Amino acid sequence: MEFSKSDLAAIKEHGKTPEQVNDELEMIRNGFPFLEIVRPATPDDGIFTLDTSMEKKATDVWTDYVAAGHKIMKMVPASGAASRMFKEVAAFANGNTDHIKTDSLRRFFTEIEKFAFFRRLNLACVTIYQRNVDELRREGRYRDIAKALLRPGGLNYARLPKALLMFHKIIGSTRCALEEHLGEGAQYAVNRDGMVYIHFTVSPEHMALMEAKVREVQYLIERRYGVRFQVTFSVQKASTDTISANPDGTPFRYRDNLFFRPGGHGALIENLNDLDADIVFIKNIDNVVPDSRRGLTNHYKMVLGGICIDLKSKIDSYLRRLDKGTPSQSELDEMLHFLRTQLCVTNEFADRMSAGEIADYLRSKFNRPLRVCGMVRNEGEPGGGPYLVYDPNDETIAPQILELSQIDTTDSHERRIVEKSTHFNPVDLVCAIRDYKGRKFDLPKYVDRMTGFISSKSVDGRDLVALELPGLWNGAMSDWNTVFIDVPAATFNPVKEVNDLLRPAHLFTDNLAILM
Repeated sequence: MEFSKSDLAAIKEHGKTPEQVNDELEMIRNGFPFLEIVRPATPDDGIFTLDTSMEKKATDVWTDYVAAGHKIMKMVPASGAASRMFKEVAAFANGNTDHIKTDSLRRFFTEIEKFAFFRRLNLACVTIYQRNVDELRREGRYRDIAKALLRPGGLNYARLPKALLMFHKIIGSTRCALEEHLGEGAQYAVNRDGMVYIHFTVSPEHMALMEAKVREVQYLIERRYGVRFQVTFSVQKASTDTISANPDGTPFRYRDNLFFRPGGHGALIENLNDLDADIVFIKNIDNVVPDSRRGLTNHYKMVLGGICIDLKSKIDSYLRRLDKGTPSQSELDEMLHFLRTQLCVTNEFADRMSAGEIADYLRSKFNRPLRVCGMVRNEGEPGGGPYLVYDPNDETIAPQILELSQIDTTDSHERRIVEKSTHFNPVDLVCAIRDYKGRKFDLPKYVDRMTGFISSKSVDGRDLVALELPGLWNGAMSDWNTVFIDVPAATFNPVKEVNDLLRPAHLFTDNLAILM
């Protein structure tokens, strides 16, 4: 379509071209194809299960890797606001009755003293209403408590980033999610020189608050763990915003201007691409526990890291051998066996290729970024899962992390495959982002652009259709080598809604380990 001068100016402001915007509109109109799943990844068929000796070997590999002076970094997607975490509480606060109708709300108010933010909330209630929380409860003023928690003048939690919410009580204090991630990084992502590199992706409106919090707590956390921090921040690039459309596929306009929206967490592949590191751990901001409950998490982070290093060392050695010319048949067989058994990548036509064709095929499969992903047994938690997926471009079956939106669940065969899945994705990634020559991979080259999805939104009561980019750990890493490792459910403790903070993993303990 043709764009006006003001449209072209808006497009340029977002770092895009008219052709790119037209392509996005075409994607919205046409939608995205479903992926062809072959079977779910399950233990011993796409998901590796480890025994004690294998875990010990992996942690030893990790320890040696750190000692060799490689650069390790932790990346935490933290741009999400807390509004979804308090969705039910906010709806109640905005209602017209103090009558509590749901069990979850009842539990929230009944056990409110257990939350790490309770002391601050209590003080806010006294300041605003001249009543403490207990007095307001006795008077049946539950909405006022909710308003003090969520609105400006109180704690303003509905507008804060989740990173700055008080998650945990400790002896004499409380800690927000950001502080806990700093502490966690100090326990498994310490470089040889004692430096901990942590990168947070944040929303522009929260940048100043996040920076201020780091300045406030950094020195104390450094002293607590005996490390130094280099904390950096980035925002989603404007060029990753996507055009919005009306339901009929024409551009959606807000106040007569083209309307762009953030393209979802898939945009963060650009942020990851900008990081200078050999290994990057990725973990969501809301999945973190106090020190006293972190031992298992730290152990498996090092296990995943060691497995990643071990696999990458083998891949790099194969690529260097391939650089010397076509390997012998026995060497090719060894590489194909590794590809099939360790990377779970299969191609039934490989056996029919010539030696030169096999060498080219192996080179193309090995020379790409690598991620090792912890996978948790599915116990009803929401989220995507691990599957073995067919790629028609090269007739290869390989591991992928998929969301349900990428699967045609109206198809009975596909639905049965989904029903047989045993694990889900907790976002527990270790990423090797340099090639065998030590050069950074250009990560956007490994995105499958046809794995985005369309979502329905609204602005001022007007419906719109939004284009979501391929998710960071979904289509944005589609062409990575991917390995799934079974990890205990205890390593996954997300806080998606406020009552999740009442789970045992997040509650106060007087265990002296919290003073580490």
